[in-house]
Order: sequence, then structure tokens, then C-alpha cells
Amino acid sequence: MTSGAARLAELIQSAGPVVALTGAGISVPSGIPDFRSPQTGLWENVDPMEVAHISVWRRDPARFWSFYGQRFAILDGKRPNGAHLALAELERRGLLAGVITQNIDGLHAAAGTSAPVEVHGSVRTASCLQCGMRFPLADTRERMGYVADGVPRCDCRAPLKPDVVLFGEFLPEEAMERAQALAEGAGLMLAIGTSLEVYPVAGLPGETLANGGRLAIVTKGETPYDRHATVKLSGDVVEELQAVVAAL
Repeated sequence: MTSGAARLAELIQSAGPVVALTGAGISVPSGIPDFRSPQTGLWENVDPMEVAHISVWRRDPARFWSFYGQRFAILDGKRPNGAHLALAELERRGLLAGVITQNIDGLHAAAGTSAPVEVHGSVRTASCLQCGMRFPLADTRERMGYVADGVPRCDCRAPLKPDVVLFGEFLPEEAMERAQALAEGAGLMLAIGTSLEVYPVAGLPGETLANGGRLAIVTKGETPYDRHATVKLSGDVVEELQAVVAAL
């Protein structure tokens, strides 16, 4: 692990703009399960199309919110781990130009990363699609407890929708444009805790490579980009990134 971390540290120092792309694996050490791991993944015992699709929110908000209430409980009290903090430290040192994340947990911002690009949105807020009001997570959870069906509602009585990208929705255009620009301009993309299989985000490393940048991967398991990576670290994501920071 140490030699690989030292090599990655050298890349970070020499590669020009460095951009991080993170997936669920970076938040697992914080106690947040990923989506697809056997036995523990959030989709292991439930069909996401039946509980987390935009059509379900519209058709049966009680069913939708019974699932999202569980997700809120999973996220409750979770804190950034050493991997999140390592990226915030790289940014503080001027070595990281930006963070693109597929995660909705808000832990990059909590760790101190400025303006992470949250391409799948965030659970930190929920919105009323009827009147446009937005509510923080604590307020949304409080409103869930007001009513028997567990559906948080706006003051105008319309059901709230968490500000995350549900199945059946497009990714936010502004966030994807920012992510695309970061990927195209990166001298090094650092893919962390992601399988690099879910598009369109999984196409971002290809944009970096096509524009002459390099790719480093810090994740357990294989990815479709492994053979294109200059460095691949497969150990514990917290230990790997802390070792990289220590080597800088």
C-alpha cells in the first residue's frame, strides 16, 4: 500500500489539475452501506424501481417516503471519515481542483470540501415542486412525523420531494456541465470508491483520458477502467488516502 500511495502522491504533485470522482465506497467507512454489495447493499432486498422511481413518488408518495424514511435513518448522525477529510486537506493545500461525487450524503461538504459537484443531488434538502419552497433535512424529518402516512408536506400541502435524482429523472444539467468541465481539464482524475459502471458519470474518466490526462483509481474490486489507470490502489480507502496525504 505504501509504495502505491507514494507513487500516487508523486502523480498528484506533478500532474497539473487534480479532480476527484467519488462513489459510494468512500462513505462506507462512515457506516453508510453502498447500493450493490451482496447482503449489505441498499438494493439487495428491494427493487429500486418500486420505491425510488419518480413515478412512485408521484403515484404513491406514502410508499416512496416509507423507503426514504429508512434512508434518512441510515444517514442520521453519520460523519465524514478519513477519506473525506484527506480530500478536503488536498484541496486546502491547493492540490485538488474539485470533487465530483455520486453520493447524496453531503459528507464531502461536511468534511470541508468547498462546492462539491453533487451530480445525484443531496438529501440535505427537500423541495415542493408545486410552489418551489425548499426545506432542510431536519424540517423534512419533522414534517414526516406530523402525519400518519409519513409523507412530509409543504405549507401548501403538496408532498415534498428530496433533492436527489430519482430513477426516471435526468441528472441536473448545471452539475453535469461542471463535472464535464472538471473532467476535461484534469491532468489527473482520482476515482475513489466507485465501480465506474453507472453512466453518464462513469464516462467522465474517459473525458480526462481523451484530453491527455491520467487516471488513478482507489477502490476495492475491479472497474472497467483498471487497464487505463496509471495507479490502482485496492486497499481500505481511508488508509490509502491517508497514506497519500502523509507522502505529500
